[in-house]
Amino acid sequence: MGRYNIALLHYSCPPVVGGVEEVVREQANLFHRYYNNVKIFAGMGGTFSQDYPIEINPLLSSRNEKIITAHKKAIEKKDVKPLQNLSDKIYKYLKKSLEGFDVLIAHNVLTMHYNLPLTYALHWLAEENFLPIISWGHDSPYFYDDYPQHLRREPYKILKQFNPKMHYVVISNYRKKLFYNLYGRKGRFTVIPNGVDPITFFKLDSQTVRLIKEQHLFNADFIMVQPSRLHPRKNIELSIKVLRALKDKGKNAILIVTGSYDPHEATAKEYYRKLKSLAKTLDVEKDVLLLAEYKFKSGEHLSPDRITMRDLYLIADILFMPSYHEGFGIPLLESGMIKLPIVCSDIPPFKEIGRGSVCFFSLKEKPEDIADKIISFTSKNKIQKLFRKVIKQYTWDNIYEKQLLPLLQKIIKE
Repeated sequence: MGRYNIALLHYSCPPVVGGVEEVVREQANLFHRYYNNVKIFAGMGGTFSQDYPIEINPLLSSRNEKIITAHKKAIEKKDVKPLQNLSDKIYKYLKKSLEGFDVLIAHNVLTMHYNLPLTYALHWLAEENFLPIISWGHDSPYFYDDYPQHLRREPYKILKQFNPKMHYVVISNYRKKLFYNLYGRKGRFTVIPNGVDPITFFKLDSQTVRLIKEQHLFNADFIMVQPSRLHPRKNIELSIKVLRALKDKGKNAILIVTGSYDPHEATAKEYYRKLKSLAKTLDVEKDVLLLAEYKFKSGEHLSPDRITMRDLYLIADILFMPSYHEGFGIPLLESGMIKLPIVCSDIPPFKEIGRGSVCFFSLKEKPEDIADKIISFTSKNKIQKLFRKVIKQYTWDNIYEKQLLPLLQKIIKE
């Protein structure tokens, strides 16, 4: 896997608040996380991270007084010389600053009308094949009926011009259609959506993040979490059998059992070995994570705590509790707090807490029938279905691996 030198460009960056500014931040974090060298170039903002360099040059801003004045002269007096002079300055600055970079990702500055000198300078660089330039299109003034009339004339027509020496990314199929029409039904566009980063959004603990990455949890179809100690009363055997049934029904499911056991108690150790043997027999050994004995690839033991538990609730699809006996059911309360759907045995304490709000099953039911109940119950929960869709399709890590990295490899290789 290549390690690239990537430049990101926008009118502004954090701490300036805005949607594109946040995308620039997330992409910079993402590229850095995958060991690329990344640098942000912006006209406004600040050094919001110590992980990578950020260079602020007011000539790149949408609010620079010289840029605004040059725009006015071009519109009101048809005097484009100030624009040309600024374009020349920006061109020389970018050519020097971008030396040694493998690619430039320019967010919105080639499609919006806020800094024409910057737009022209980028087209000049592209014409020279100085480096691959990706025009990352979020928006255009021409998509709206009330756009200013002066945008119909020169020098703004460049915003409607497709440049075959650039690469074009748009954020949705809807935008792809609009840009295709805007550019005179020319050009090829790669659709790469904006994403979310559950790691930062949920403020997941570093231990959880390591587990997610090692086990590829963001690629799972379905995650069941069972916060139970390793004890026969917790009926973890049934959890493993239900997991097998779910997989037989086409679900790429994972079971995470978070509880520990007393390493000095021989029966607990024996129960652990029994569970491992069952998982192996049912060919789900890789899909059953018993965190009591989990070791990271580095050899370190995972020590689940309350923060780890909260994190696993946040990324799971259901709480699964098949206990034979319980005095109460604190995990049901915790799951209720974060709106995590619950599937559990119909023992009295669970019914007392969850009656009318959770999916119950009888301990006499077959694993296959319980699996059917789970599928039926969760299929009706549209919010949970959206959650899993977001995790699989719109997390930045998955976008990077499945869409962004292949695009960079193709462009830079060319």
